[in-house]
Amino acid sequence: LSSGSRSSKTFKPKKNIPEGSHQYELLKHAEATLGSGNLRQAVMLPEGEDLNEWIAVNTVDFFNQINMLYGTITEFCTETSCSVMSAGPRYEYHWADGTNIKKPIKCSAPKYIDYLMTWVQDQLDDETLFPSKIGVPFPKNFMSVAKTILKRLFRVYAHIYHQHFDSVMQLQEEAHLNTSFKHFIFFVQEFNLIDRRELAPLHDLIEKLGSKDR
Repeated sequence: LSSGSRSSKTFKPKKNIPEGSHQYELLKHAEATLGSGNLRQAVMLPEGEDLNEWIAVNTVDFFNQINMLYGTITEFCTETSCSVMSAGPRYEYHWADGTNIKKPIKCSAPKYIDYLMTWVQDQLDDETLFPSKIGVPFPKNFMSVAKTILKRLFRVYAHIYHQHFDSVMQLQEEAHLNTSFKHFIFFVQEFNLIDRRELAPLHDLIEKLGSKDR
């Protein structure tokens, strides 16, 4: 990562996985396999592991990655430059979380991403949804919550690629962004977690990233 101060700035506080826990071990396993360079293999469920737990650990990790990536470009993503939350001219997102804001509202990208990351953080901090203690079962609706989180996190990647890639290149963060997004896409493809239609804003990039690994 380039220039320490900028890269260490996250948009929201980092979500930590407690050291010594099984999830921490899983995260370390994920990091080690990522280092091997084979991302298709790195995202696969490790033998004998629980699918929910694997998805939970990776979801937390993606939240932290996107949090950091967006943190590097917040000064360029403003009410003025991004008055709507979009991913190119054809895709615009309106925010609703189903509880506080039931009817989708049109808002600026910084506001949308703030709502989105705060909402994700609330889900990750909810022990009934993301249990951190060994032996505490995941709830029945865990997979649908995880899918919603990942679907929404994808929109932050899509916004960064479409509206802020110039800034990312100026900061020399594009390799970091591309690696993070490739890992994210291979993961959601491996477990079929995001509907293809939702991925449409970055379809060409996803095809390109995938073709290099076939």
